[in-house]
This record gives sequence, C-alpha cells and structure tokens, in this order.
Amino acid sequence: MGVPPGPDTPAGAGPLGGRRAGARNPYELTEESPVYVISVAAQLSGLHPQTLRQYDRIGLVSPDRTAGRGRRYSARDIEQLREVQRLSQEEGINLAGIKRIVELRNEVAALRERIAEMEAALDEATSAVRAREAAVHASYRRDLVPMHQIQRSSALVVWRPNRRDR
Repeated sequence: MGVPPGPDTPAGAGPLGGRRAGARNPYELTEESPVYVISVAAQLSGLHPQTLRQYDRIGLVSPDRTAGRGRRYSARDIEQLREVQRLSQEEGINLAGIKRIVELRNEVAALRERIAEMEAALDEATSAVRAREAAVHASYRRDLVPMHQIQRSSALVVWRPNRRDR
C-alpha cells in the first residue's frame, strides 16, 4: 500500500495518485473503475461518509461523479482513503501536510512518466544517428586509403614542377 510508483507506473497510479486512465473494455472492472457509493466506500475504508465528503472537498481523494453528481469510488480511491487515514493517525500528519504529500507524489509520478518518454525519444534519436552514421560509412569510396594504413618513413621526396619555359 505504501509502495511508491516505479518507472513503469503511469502518472497518478501511486498510492495517493491522481485521476485514472480509461479501461480498454468499458465493461471490464479494474481498480480504477468507479463502482462504490459513498456508504460502501466509507465501510471499506473505515471512515465516516462525512469524512469522505471533506476529503473530496479539500482534494485529497476525488472520486468520479455520476450524472446526478453522486460520488462513485474505485478500489484505488479506497486505497487512497486508507493511506490518508494511515498518514493522519499513525504518522500524525495534518490534512494540509497530507495534501502536499499527495501533490508531490503526483508530481513525482508525472516526472517519472516524462523521463520515460524522454528516454524513449533519446533511444530513438540515438538509433537514427547510428543508422545515418552507418549509411555515411557505407558510402565511403573504397579506392581511398585511410591515413592510418600509410606507412611512415623518413624518406625525403623532392618535387620539381616541369618548367616548359626553359
């Protein structure tokens, strides 16, 4: 539950992460699927429904909303509620501090995702440069002798141009 998101974890997927990504199959239930009404979410998290409303108001845990504006909590939201409760009760952190922790965790997850994107772009650019470099090397003329293959000697060569006007 308290494991920070790794480099392969999408932004907002940490224990106190932000919004959820859409599922591929609309009927597939994932941990981001909003299925629990506030009373069930309160029971599952061990908190009072009014506490859940307060957490929603201050932005600690923001559940999805139905068309009628009713809250629908996902399994990830329940996990976030439990983590907020743990930070509050066991660690003694106030709600403002917990909100800052949530913001920082979301920012770290977003930065990790951005780093992964940049690493992928760098790998792609490196491959393109290597391919271009290989193409340039393949285009070299084979009748030219590289300088390092020429044997060096101490012989002196004197060159005199042909002078026709003599």
